[in-house]
Amino acid sequence: MQARRLSIPDCFEFTPRVFPDHRGLFVAPYQEQAFADAVGHRFRFGQANTSVSRRGAIRGVHFADTPPGQAKYVYCPRGALLDIIVDLRVGSPTFGESASVLLDSAEYKAVYIPEGLGHAFVALEEDTVMTYFCSEPYNPVGEHGVNPMDADLALPWPQEIEPVLSEKDTTAPYLKEALEQGVLPRYEDCVAYYEKLRAEN
Repeated sequence: MQARRLSIPDCFEFTPRVFPDHRGLFVAPYQEQAFADAVGHRFRFGQANTSVSRRGAIRGVHFADTPPGQAKYVYCPRGALLDIIVDLRVGSPTFGESASVLLDSAEYKAVYIPEGLGHAFVALEEDTVMTYFCSEPYNPVGEHGVNPMDADLALPWPQEIEPVLSEKDTTAPYLKEALEQGVLPRYEDCVAYYEKLRAEN
């Protein structure tokens, strides 16, 4: 498995080997040692989620209070999606910037989104499946969102796709509003938490 750092610090893309044969294929989208070598600590599993989305469905931008936050390891076992990471950590050198990765069921790439960052995606095909491992169980009190259509974020949503959003994401605050409300994670808190995780491994 190959690991590649993304433009946002602490985020990684993983590309596993795919083994096709006359029966179909085999692939291991998550490999513990490759993950630990890249990130510096092992992934803590708190919950595994699966979503099925119609073409054009946008989910996010979601993030959680940090610490403990909720890190995610994401891949696409069916269909195709554009996965987007948004740096919402106040004080980060890349605050407000985003990185995107095409995830699909051809290459089975995966993305690691550490605690404190925002996560969103758009389904590029009908019945696209996303599977994601979470470091912490769902905590509705600590969950937040930023409006994915915020012009200041200028996220790279495909122009040829009609977006389909939930009411929750449509009414989420814009980045400036979330900043004023004081709900965004602080970069220094996130970095301290990452160092704590590395020290424990």
